[in-house]
Parts: sequence; C-alpha cells; structure tokens
Amino acid sequence: MKNVLDVMSLQQHVETSKAQNMKPIDYRKCSKPGLVPLYIFECAAKLKMKPLTAACAAIVYHRFFKEVKPTDYDEFLIAASSLYLAGKIKDDDTVKIRDVINVAYSTLNRGSAPLDLNDEYWAMRDAIVQAELLITRTLSFDLNIELAHKHLLYYMKTLQDWVGTDVWNSVPIAKTAASYLQDFHHSPNILKYKPTHVAIGCLSLALQTYGVQVPLTDESDEASMWYKPLVKDFTRENQWEIIEDVIELYKHEASLKNI
Repeated sequence: MKNVLDVMSLQQHVETSKAQNMKPIDYRKCSKPGLVPLYIFECAAKLKMKPLTAACAAIVYHRFFKEVKPTDYDEFLIAASSLYLAGKIKDDDTVKIRDVINVAYSTLNRGSAPLDLNDEYWAMRDAIVQAELLITRTLSFDLNIELAHKHLLYYMKTLQDWVGTDVWNSVPIAKTAASYLQDFHHSPNILKYKPTHVAIGCLSLALQTYGVQVPLTDESDEASMWYKPLVKDFTRENQWEIIEDVIELYKHEASLKNI
C-alpha cells in the first residue's frame, strides 16, 4: 500500500532529478515542435511544483493551442501563464507569480540573472496576467480539469491486491506507470483520451515493460482482461493507441534532447 500512496511524492523527486540531469536546451535557438512542453516541465521542476500542478499546466497549455493557431501567440508566454494559472486551479500555494516570472525568464534566457523590479519585470508580469485572462476566455472559463492521476492510484491499489504484494514489490510498476503518465502530459495527444483510459494505458504499459501477468486473465479474450472490471468502455484498441502515443513521445523527445 505504501508503494502506491508514496508514488506521487516520489514523482516530484523524479521530475526534479530529470531537470537537473537534462542537457540544457537553448529554447531561443530551436524551433522544433514539441519543445515548449519540455520548457513547462523544466520550469515546474525548478519551481518545485507538485506533479499534479505541473500536469495541470500542461493540460491548460495543450487545450489552449487546440483552440488557436500556435503561430498567433508566443508559446513560451502562454506556457509561463499556464504554470501560474495551474497553481491557482490546484490551490498550490507554492506557486508565486514572482517565482514564475524569474524561473520562466532565466530558463528561456540561459545564464541571465533574475529580473530586478524594473520595467522589464513589470512588463513580463503584465503579459503573464493578460495571457491568463486570454487562456481563460479561450477555454470558455472551463477550468475544471480532470487529471488521470487519481484514477491511476486507485487502479494500482486494486492491482496490487490482485497480483499480490510480493510480485508487485519485485519490480517498480507504480513508479514506472506514474512516470509514463506524467511524461504523457508532454504530448497534446493526451487530450484525445478520457483520463480513465490514460491511466489504464500507462499502467498497462508498465505491466508489459516488466512482463507482469495479472492472474486469471486471458490475453486472447478481451472480456477477461484485467482492466474490464475497472473501466468497462476501455478496449484493446484504446490500449495500443495510448501505448503507441507514449512510445512515440519518447522517440520525439529523444530527438529534441540531442539538439
């Protein structure tokens, strides 16, 4: 049980370690698609955001650009504003606008010192606040964002009891599934699926990664699959679509980190 419940606090440590170990990207000099979500999560790690807040910021960002043309807006400004807005949505008191400004600025401008309280600081502050209003209007004031994390925790607890503690603890299923889920928020494809389906897809990929077979299930009979009692409308087709999207995300991000 502890393995499951501690996974989100562990995920925050994992995200921080990723940001520290990742080769710094000069976001100003690269225009490849998919770069801004890396920027969001790098900033989130530096801000010591909770994993749910960081994921929420990514969903806000993806939902906004689903409604508009990316070329019409400064993606990095929208990203910074999404981080600030997510802090409000998730009631994350650790997210302060001055910290968001300084982290967003220094991450985008490598080697720069934090902004003093000068005209440039106040201009960026005003831009983030105005972008927050723009995002809110574009999303029709619908900021009720359901994340897959709570579903994943419930499904993991159920599976832990199902497969047995010894098998569950023999491989890091919980940690791996949580990592797949958090990383999937880097991709706008996450918006294609229900949060329950995303959770099952990431958990399924974790099980397959370590070759764990759930007892009393038959791969040849979808009706007997382990996920059917948990999410009745989830299909094997959904499973493979999500897995393929997650794998494709890792391939794409590997190319971005080699720039």
